Amino acid sequence: MAFSLIKFAFCGVIGGVALIQAPVAAAQDNAPIRLVVGAPPGGTTDTVARSIAQQLNKTMGRTVLVENKPGAGGNIAASQVAKSPNDGNTLLVSFSSFSINASLYKTLPFDPNTDFTPVSMLAKVPNVLVVRKDFPADTMEQFLDLVRKSPGKYTMALGSIGSSLHMAGERMKMMGKLDILNVPYKGTAPALTDLLGGQVDMMFASTMNVLPHTKAGSLKVLGVSSEYALDQFPGVPPIGASIKDFESTAWFGLFGPRDLPAAVLQNLNTHVARAVASEEFRKLLETDAARPQSSTPQELSAFVAEDIKRYAEVVKFTGATAD
Repeated sequence: MAFSLIKFAFCGVIGGVALIQAPVAAAQDNAPIRLVVGAPPGGTTDTVARSIAQQLNKTMGRTVLVENKPGAGGNIAASQVAKSPNDGNTLLVSFSSFSINASLYKTLPFDPNTDFTPVSMLAKVPNVLVVRKDFPADTMEQFLDLVRKSPGKYTMALGSIGSSLHMAGERMKMMGKLDILNVPYKGTAPALTDLLGGQVDMMFASTMNVLPHTKAGSLKVLGVSSEYALDQFPGVPPIGASIKDFESTAWFGLFGPRDLPAAVLQNLNTHVARAVASEEFRKLLETDAARPQSSTPQELSAFVAEDIKRYAEVVKFTGATAD
C-alpha cells in the first residue's frame, strides 16, 4: 500500500512536470524564431543571416525572421539576445566583432564568455588586400619591400574602427613589421571611393565590395587573408605565403542566451548543421567567397575563447579603444 502511494505521488509529480513543460515546448515549436543581427541590411553578416534563415525555414518547418539591430559593433544586438528568454526563439547571428569587442571596449553590457550559449559556427569569410591601380607594386613581395623601405609613407583606409577588416590590417602590420598610416572613414563605401580615386594607397576589403573593381582593373589585389587561394582571384596568393603564419578570416556564428536548455540546443544545432551543409546555402554565400562551416556548441565555445585572446593581442598593438 505504501509503495502504491509513493508510486502514485511520483507519477503525479512527473505528470505535473509534463504539464508545465508541455506549454513551453509547444511555444518553442510554434513561435517564430528571430535571428537578431548586429549589422545593417546588405552586408555579408546580413547575407549569412538571411541565407541561414531561409534554410532553417525549410529544415525546421518554422517561421524564421531576421531582425537587423546595427550599432556599437554588434553590441546592441548581442545585448538584446543576452537579455532574452532562453527558449531558443531569440538567437544572435554574430561575427568576428564579438571577439574583438571583448578587448576593444573597456565595458560591455554583457559578458561574451558567460552570457551566451554557442549554437554553431555558420561560415568563414576571407578578405583581400587591395591597392590603388597605380600602386608601384604588383606582388606581396614587392609590396613588403616597398613599404619597409619607406616607413610611414603609405596609407591604409579603414572603413570601420574595430572591424575584422581593421584588425586584418593591424595584424599584417604587426606580423610584417610594417609602418603604415591608418586613415579612418565612416563606412566602407567612402573608404573605397577614395581608394579608387587614389587618395589612399590600400585597404582590406570583402571580396563582394572589390570584385567588380578588380575585374575592371580599377584596383589591384595583392593577397588574400585566408590560408588558401580564392577562386574569385586566380593567381593571387595568400598573404601568409609572404608573412609567415598570417591569417585573418572573418567568422559568423549562431548564439542563444545563456543556459539554453540542452534539448533545445541539440535541436537547433542539428537543424543548423543540415542548413549549413545544403547546396543552397553554399551557393548563396559564393559571391562573398564565404565557406559554410558548422560546428558543435563545444567547438564554437572553444573557438571564441581562443579568438578573444588572439584579438586582444592585436587590439593592444593598435592601442585602439571604442569607449
